[in-house]
Amino acid sequence: MSAPWHHGAAAVATLTFDVDAETPVLAEGRHHADNLMTMSHQAYGPEVGVPRILDLLDDLGVGATFFIPGWVAEHRPHLAASVVERGHEVAHHSYSHRSPAGMTAAEERADFERALAVFDAQGITVAGHRAAMWGATWQTPALVAEYGLSYDSSLMGDDRPYRIATPAGDIVELPVHWSLDDWEQYAYLPEPHIGSVIESPVKVEQMWRAELDGMRHYRSLFNVCMHPFLSGRPGRMLALRRFIEYALECGDVTFARCGDVAAAVRRDPDLAPRTLVPPTVDADTYPV
Repeated sequence: MSAPWHHGAAAVATLTFDVDAETPVLAEGRHHADNLMTMSHQAYGPEVGVPRILDLLDDLGVGATFFIPGWVAEHRPHLAASVVERGHEVAHHSYSHRSPAGMTAAEERADFERALAVFDAQGITVAGHRAAMWGATWQTPALVAEYGLSYDSSLMGDDRPYRIATPAGDIVELPVHWSLDDWEQYAYLPEPHIGSVIESPVKVEQMWRAELDGMRHYRSLFNVCMHPFLSGRPGRMLALRRFIEYALECGDVTFARCGDVAAAVRRDPDLAPRTLVPPTVDADTYPV
């Protein structure tokens, strides 16, 4: 039987964790591998943050989706399996964490395929994709469909899930937004520059509560993106716990893994696929 994607909940919450580890820094330049402080800062994510997050999710009984770059999964062969063993979803997050927006079409395809090969070799089934830096190109949705994945989570065209028509078939889009990304709140390194403001976890918790309340009003998808090297820090973990407890206490918020939401969207009879068309840009108006 078909039903609305939200199954009557006021809002659906997807807790997503981008386990980027060293890749965002290495994408800025491989010479950063020589900086022990920087590498330790990034390794904190998979080595300390992920186990701590998994324990929190167990305590509260909610599922989550972990977007893992292929490079990270390859260099830590048991990481993806440890997530799946705890009942959570692993999804594709490029191989190198270089933004597709800075690649040629051939480079994006090669990076996409390389990540798939890593997960296939580890016996990890992935159903979804998130572009590195959310830097999707106009060919990204078709790549996702071509390789048999069911959803993407990189675009910002709505605050509810939607379907995208591509030459390779339809996919589901689970939209994101900067206001629901811990990177904008917590990321800081002196070099390379990945952010310059470290916000209070109390402020972040309040902001996300306000966003959730708005999404409950408009029946939206609360698709929050967190990074274990950021949100895995102790005070931030306590704030995340309080936020999840608040959402559970609301009584009208459903937590789900991204793949489960995508499957529900596909069954929703009221969601017709959208066709994404690049804008026509006049060179006289926009010369550069």
